[in-house]
Amino acid sequence: MSSSTATHSAATTLLARYRAVRKATTQLCAPLSPEDLMVQSCPEASPVKWHLAHTTWFFETFVLREHVGAYKPFHPDFHWLFNSYYNSLGDMPEKKLRASFSRPSLDVILAYRAYVDAAIDRFLQQPVVSGAIQRITLGLHHEQQHQELIATDIKHALFTNPLHPAYMDTATGKKNDVIAPPLDWSRFSPGLTEVGFTPSPAANDVFAFDNETPRHSVYIAPFALANRLVTCAEYLAFIDQNGYTRPELWLSEGWTALHSENWQAPLYWQRDSETKSGWCIYTLHGFQPLEDLSETPVCHLSFFEADAYARWAGYRLPTEFEWEYAATHSVPAAGTEANLLESGNLHPTPASHASGLQQLYGDVWEWTQSGYTGYPGYKPLPGALGEYNGKFMSSQVVLRGGSCVTPATHIRPTYRNFFTPGTRWQFSGLRLAKDVIR
Repeated sequence: MSSSTATHSAATTLLARYRAVRKATTQLCAPLSPEDLMVQSCPEASPVKWHLAHTTWFFETFVLREHVGAYKPFHPDFHWLFNSYYNSLGDMPEKKLRASFSRPSLDVILAYRAYVDAAIDRFLQQPVVSGAIQRITLGLHHEQQHQELIATDIKHALFTNPLHPAYMDTATGKKNDVIAPPLDWSRFSPGLTEVGFTPSPAANDVFAFDNETPRHSVYIAPFALANRLVTCAEYLAFIDQNGYTRPELWLSEGWTALHSENWQAPLYWQRDSETKSGWCIYTLHGFQPLEDLSETPVCHLSFFEADAYARWAGYRLPTEFEWEYAATHSVPAAGTEANLLESGNLHPTPASHASGLQQLYGDVWEWTQSGYTGYPGYKPLPGALGEYNGKFMSSQVVLRGGSCVTPATHIRPTYRNFFTPGTRWQFSGLRLAKDVIR
């Protein structure tokens, strides 16, 4: 067997992971009706049925069409119909039209998934070139990104329904009766250090997106990072002290967005319909009173809101490199577990320890103050896959750490998420940072 051919053991391991990831996607859809799967409620979102098809399209397009000579595509129109943004592969429908895809039917989409799954299964039971292994691995991480999008998109879809139905009627996992510990600080003095992904085969950590590389040197001045995320109660104080009406707290573009979008609170916060005074928050478990969630991390903030809060509090947002350094040079507080998708909470949970950095992974994506650009020496993947990350390196801001709907095997210290600064439909929040004077 040549060095460019994967071992049978590697292919078998990958097949098991492939089956697990694909199953996790369908399990996310289990509480949803076929009608739910068709809703596209905001420009950033896509119908869940489209997610089911597009993730399948990825494996068919970049693995089966490329590496299986006798492969017969499931349907000739699917090559362009479920293309997302890969211009080098040809045309695709406008994103805003995805909710009009009543055909192909859900049964056909599920048959498409089964067809491609069977082809991948056969493919991985014979000698496979390492390039195909890499593409399947990329496809699995791509699907995990879409698992998170399914959760965020359906949350927005159900919220816009006048009945505000719950994705799941009963909350599971940790109860939100924990009092968050007082704000404390962890201090760091990095100096010249290295950031970016480096493989760690011993930890079975050999995957990264191209935008996490190459590893390179940066200078980081002494800084301190808050021990936990900002809570709903703390953010409510910002609202009560007229945070949304004080222009000195806001970046110019944020102030414009605030007025054009009529922001008065985080997305999914509403005045209680009965009392018209207190707040309630829509979650994937339905509406809950703010007082029941007051100690949980605030989420569904834009970068502009996170930045304004930090300025109001007398601090700032961390840079992405400060966050990465802290994440890789800190020992999690004893007894803490990351609140990720597998926890079943589907909402941020309170910090529970008085000391040590907490909530670095899961709960909410943490806005940084760093613009999304390529690292020195960055090179996108060759061919159409080069469009995966590189072409979005403009007008975006980096977030770190994952959220309560991020799969556990998908997150790592060097992971760079990115969105435009006005984005609010993601589970995004903030952690405070400050300079340390020597």
